[in-house]
Order: sequence, then structure tokens, then C-alpha cells
Amino acid sequence: MFEFVHPQSWLAAAPAYAAALLFGYLLGSIPFGLIFARIAGAGDVRQIGSGNIGATNVLRTGNRWAAGATFVFDAAKGATAVLLTQQFFGDELAVFAALGAILGHLFPVWLGFKGGKGVSTYFGIMTSLAWPVGLLAAASWLAIAVVFKISSLSALVTVVLGIVFMILFHHPLYATLAAALAAIIWYMHRANIARLLSGTEPRIGQKSA
Repeated sequence: MFEFVHPQSWLAAAPAYAAALLFGYLLGSIPFGLIFARIAGAGDVRQIGSGNIGATNVLRTGNRWAAGATFVFDAAKGATAVLLTQQFFGDELAVFAALGAILGHLFPVWLGFKGGKGVSTYFGIMTSLAWPVGLLAAASWLAIAVVFKISSLSALVTVVLGIVFMILFHHPLYATLAAALAAIIWYMHRANIARLLSGTEPRIGQKSA
């Protein structure tokens, strides 16, 4: 799966992996949700709903174009991190850039390490790594959202299915990344999981004061 299997090789390659991780982190940490919410006149999205800067919470401001723009740009930063790194340095470093992009979105240094929950960026990463998997993941999210109208539930199920899709398309390296991303996203949704279990999780588009 990884070319560098010996400790000496890992040590020699460590700077490259660190650089890819940092590159992805810096891209991922751009707070598009905060930017578009302010452009739309909705104020500081961190003071609304769940307080995170993701597209779902931006939608709670009632401004759909801002939420849509947030989703597109959050996905794009994940895809950009992967595609640029993959183009010049290969798949293995692209995986580290992808991981960095998610971490940057979740813990942006510019916002005191308090960001979004990574779902939009996840879609950008998955689509850029294997577009059929990205399309299947998007279709899964949409189908679950249409039936249950709960964004967090759609995300939690989709990220697990993403692992399965990567395995079915014979991408073991990407499946490993998908598993790591799924674990991170589930952890970031722990409060949502508690609300799902209690039946108090907000529906998609539900506006918050």
C-alpha cells in the first residue's frame, strides 16, 4: 500500500509527508462558511445554530446561496489539496494532503481551531480520488436526506458507505483514508449522534435564531 515500509525510509520521507499534510491543512483551514455568511449579511455564522462554519449551519441563516457557495468551496479546497499533490507527488502524498485538508477545516488556526465538521470537504476529497465513489457518496447522502431530512444522519451513513465504495472499486489505499475520515467525522458529530438518539436533531433547512 505504501512504498516506504522500512523505518529508515519513513524517516527520510517524513518531511515530504509533513509538507503534504501542511499544504492540505492550509487549504482546508480557509473558512469559506464564515466568509460567505458575512457577505450574505447573515453575520457571524459561529453565533448561529451549531456554531460551526459548515454549509449545513450556514443554511440555518436562511440564505441558500451562501450555503451552496460554502458547500462548493469547502469541497473544492479538499479536491484541490488532493489533485495538486497527486499531480506532482503521487497518490501517497495526496492521501496526506487530504487528511490535512480535513483537519484544517475542522481545526482552522485562524479561528482558534474551531471550524466545521468536514462533510463538504470529504465529498471533494472522495470525488477527486475516485469520481465514481464521489458520485455514489453524493447519491447516498441525497437519498438519505430526502427520506429523513436530517443532514447529520445522511453524513454519518454516507462516510461509512464511502469505505465500502472504495473497496468495491479496488482502491485499498483510498479505503484506508476513507476509514480514517469516517472515524474523524463520526467523532466530530458526537453531539449530533446524541441528539439523533434523543430525537432532537434539527431538520435540514431549519432556521436558528
